[in-house]
Amino acid sequence: MSSTYQPSSKPEHVDFLQAAFRRIFPQDAEFRAQAKARLEQLTMPYWALGDLMDLAVDLAGMTRSMRPPVSRKRVVIMVGDHGVTAEGVSKFPSEVTAQMVYNFINGGAGINALARQARAEVTVVDMGCAADLSALAAAGKIISKKIGSGTANMALGPAMTRTNAVFAVEAGIEVANQLAPETDVFATGDMGIGNTTASTAVVAALTGKSIDELTGRGTGLDDAQFEHKKKVLERILAINKPDAKDGLDVLAKVGGYEIGGIAGLIIGAAANRRPVIVDGFISTAGAMIACKLEPFVRDYIICAHRSVEQGHAAMQAQIGCKPLLDLKMRLGEGTGAALAMNVVEAAVAVLTEVATFAEAGVTGAPS
Repeated sequence: MSSTYQPSSKPEHVDFLQAAFRRIFPQDAEFRAQAKARLEQLTMPYWALGDLMDLAVDLAGMTRSMRPPVSRKRVVIMVGDHGVTAEGVSKFPSEVTAQMVYNFINGGAGINALARQARAEVTVVDMGCAADLSALAAAGKIISKKIGSGTANMALGPAMTRTNAVFAVEAGIEVANQLAPETDVFATGDMGIGNTTASTAVVAALTGKSIDELTGRGTGLDDAQFEHKKKVLERILAINKPDAKDGLDVLAKVGGYEIGGIAGLIIGAAANRRPVIVDGFISTAGAMIACKLEPFVRDYIICAHRSVEQGHAAMQAQIGCKPLLDLKMRLGEGTGAALAMNVVEAAVAVLTEVATFAEAGVTGAPS
């Protein structure tokens, strides 16, 4: 089996999470004001490009630049298996997780096609795949931050220990730190059979909304399977009683290694002042954990799209994030985030390439 992750802060003990939190600050108000002032003077009716102009202001504030760097784009796919698949909550067996990793590195998945279109790199991180992927890591095809070979069955007790939850978040931060020097914009992706069940449990724990309100059909469950999934989720919450005030408790009891990795990636992106485009349902579960641990990370999150998974809207409302796209997608992998990269680049183009009334000599500049 591949070796499990050990935090780089050992043997000297450093509170790795707190060190990352101390590097996170809100968006820069001066750059936001400069961007807004320029956008208000562009040769078009006031704020005529709407949300695209709001995004341009955010990007200026995130990057502390009137020319936000966005050309080096990267989708990071966090991979983890889930013991809860033993409860029959997915139409696919857990073996598909590892099979899809090989599909990613061979360039044949949905995310590969959309990342190529967006001119983005794809990086795969083994956070907790049940299969041994050490040969891929040794060959440099994936990054190994493996915490364990899949989580425990959360329908019987906690998905992981609190220590392993901390390790998962730390590992995600380390990945962000490693990749930040060669990345302008991060995007989150996921792979893990059973992870819509874990993500639904996370959002239920953090919002207090009912399982009926939040549960979706995941991989395409029929009516009987869907009702069974909801009953399993009710049992998960009753047995584990996750504490909504404690993001690590929620992650440990009802989350997944890849969800923790996504949370860490978001924290690490914010600490490195990099925008991070959050994909769909699973990624937003990671974003909720990240925001619970350090609320200022919200200033670096761009919500890519609105998934058809039933609980996604509640997640985005909880973190105060309006999605850029709504294309009725539910694939995951980072596909929605890859599409949204085009919108991010468009926002920068508006800020940097459209002339102002004064620059263009156009009559009728706003006062």
